[in-house]
Amino acid sequence: MIRLYHNPKCSKSRAALSLLEEAGAQIEVVEYLKHPPSYEELDQLLGMLGLEPRELMRQKEEEYADLYLDDITLERKHLIAAMVDNPNLIERPIAIAGSRAVIGRPPEQVLKLLSE
Repeated sequence: MIRLYHNPKCSKSRAALSLLEEAGAQIEVVEYLKHPPSYEELDQLLGMLGLEPRELMRQKEEEYADLYLDDITLERKHLIAAMVDNPNLIERPIAIAGSRAVIGRPPEQVLKLLSE
């Protein structure tokens, strides 16, 4: 089973979903703008991806500037909380299978979860 954090308005997210469907994968689609991940889920996801919070953020989003998230003195917990409160800041799509996760940029990255 692959959990896909998906935004149906995003072309990359739609492409990743389509690739998984074409490959016959079992998919749990989570529209994360409607059902954002919790703080704990995001923290775990960052660990799975091997990323720091800013690396998972869409830094060109208006909220990134409005919330001064480029402030280097902000702690990890504040950055994660900002993504929980403003899920559109989360890079997309993200696919998870077991203990592995990838960002679907390019969308073909999600197919890595089907191997191994």
